[in-house]
Amino acid sequence: MGANLKEISFAVQGSAAEPYEVSFIKKPPTTIIALCSCPAGQNGQYCRHRLAIIDGNATGIVSDNRDQVMLVKEWISGTDLENVISEYRDLEERAAEINKALSNIKRKMARIMQNG
Repeated sequence: MGANLKEISFAVQGSAAEPYEVSFIKKPPTTIIALCSCPAGQNGQYCRHRLAIIDGNATGIVSDNRDQVMLVKEWISGTDLENVISEYRDLEERAAEINKALSNIKRKMARIMQNG
């Protein structure tokens, strides 16, 4: 690995019998690569294992380097990844509000349909 590259890998227990490998590679100045051996990660899709570590959650980590989670979180600060995660969180919050509004309007619609 090049002198400017830094890598941290974690063993994370997911739904499979064997733990997944979740790796974070820091390429200065602001590039972070996050990889996971779970099926979603292998297919280049959203992966909850990577996001949990980025959020500072070490719950599923079964390797002996749980203390490095906070270092990964520091690496993310100021990167494009941090900005995209922020957008993701905003959209999640908006989606929850929309889902709540949809649920309310469905109940209202059902009452009107039942009672005329």
